[in-house]
Amino acid sequence: MNDTPLHVVGNVVDVPRQNRTANGSVTNFRMASTARRWDDEAKGFVDGATLWIDVACWGDLGGHVARSITKGDPVLVVGNLLTESWDSDAGRRSSNRIKATAVGLNLARGWADFTRASRVDRSAAVPAAADPAEDASPVEDAYADRSTDYTEGAETLHDVDSDLTGERTAVPALT
Repeated sequence: MNDTPLHVVGNVVDVPRQNRTANGSVTNFRMASTARRWDDEAKGFVDGATLWIDVACWGDLGGHVARSITKGDPVLVVGNLLTESWDSDAGRRSSNRIKATAVGLNLARGWADFTRASRVDRSAAVPAAADPAEDASPVEDAYADRSTDYTEGAETLHDVDSDLTGERTAVPALT
């Protein structure tokens, strides 16, 4: 199967709409991407043609998109280009659409606060011998659902590269 992968940078032009179908949940929105180029005669940038395209986000991606973006937001969309066809009173019709695999805010145009979706704890079905969280402080509880990649312990990666750890001479700051 040959997919047509693409990356499109542009702006959301309508409010994302979340729908339930027989195949699952989907969030749809439309975006516009306008080419810009430098014009030597005008001594400035001029707008070129605008690509108007529909975007479909399935499953968890669709739910996250519905909660995170709105009309006017600058976005980057990664996905596969599809052509959908249907019969109408005017005859056979078709439209291009991106089936998104990733959607993100364009941080070249602003900043965002990211909230990681919580994961299902599959170990909850197995009773634990003791609950170490009972002795945890409120500060530790606030970070209990975060990754442990950056904590001390035998399971972390920084212990593997022992030649990179240890004493080092500080580099003076440039003034």
